[in-house]
Amino acid sequence: MSRNALVTGAAGFIGSNLVRKLLEEGWKVTGVDDLSSGHLELVEGCKGLRLIVDDFSGAQVVAELERGDYDVVFHFAAIPRVSYSVDHPSETTLTNISKTVKLMEACRGTVDRFVFSSSSSVYGGAEIMPTPTDHPRDPKSPYAWHKSSIEDLLRMFGNLYDFDSVCLRYFNVFGPNQYGDSPYSTAISAWCHAIKEGTPLRSDGTGEQSRDMCYVDNVVDMNIRAANHAEPLRGEAFNVACGDRTTNNEILAALKARFGDLDIDHAPPRPGDVMHTQADISETERVFGYKPLVRFWPGFEKTLSWWDI
Repeated sequence: MSRNALVTGAAGFIGSNLVRKLLEEGWKVTGVDDLSSGHLELVEGCKGLRLIVDDFSGAQVVAELERGDYDVVFHFAAIPRVSYSVDHPSETTLTNISKTVKLMEACRGTVDRFVFSSSSSVYGGAEIMPTPTDHPRDPKSPYAWHKSSIEDLLRMFGNLYDFDSVCLRYFNVFGPNQYGDSPYSTAISAWCHAIKEGTPLRSDGTGEQSRDMCYVDNVVDMNIRAANHAEPLRGEAFNVACGDRTTNNEILAALKARFGDLDIDHAPPRPGDVMHTQADISETERVFGYKPLVRFWPGFEKTLSWWDI
């Protein structure tokens, strides 16, 4: 018997990748996306997808949730990016907290599980690496605080309403369907876009900042594992990553080796960014049997192929 999924942010980077995998596995999938940052072409050809072009907390979505139309909600939709939230704290708080709570409220008593896309940014500049999930949270930006706050609310909903949910803390996701044409784009997508367009590549700070770069297939796999997990969940958080890290300079060196002498624009560090991230994924492995399907460098090659560069 197929299960019914609602994917918010379905026309976005991670959401569109998940939609395709769910449909392949026989799920019935409804997506919702207001297209403020999503792209319809990312879900073109997704046979069987029902797409609602609207706010993820809009009247139609709320009514369908309250009616009990869905078994699982995968919540990706947000105004993303640390630096954008620093520039626009009130706008991002309205969407990332208030609208998400409205969505959660509509799920009470009708949805089997709410899978929330959280972020490694909740840790701030973690003192312990690899960083375990019980490390104190110390968000350094409004975006990070939004994610941390929803985690708290999901645990509260578990206690108040017997609400089943899980928080997946993604570490620097990259891969196909991630565009790089915004000043708030992630480094890899922005650099691929710049190479494609023949424009300079922007490098923030020293370039020695390192990230636990997680290819999107790993995140998709973990979302499905979380949805299928047999035991109840009450807002517990799990790291989704590879457990290692790569510096921006290492990635730039690989791009220079492939494409020759690239024009690099050096810029100051971005406000709210941390210097290093690296996940301890042992708890995710223990509870869900998660293992990274694609490590960084093979994923990097797949990403360059998608960009056709």
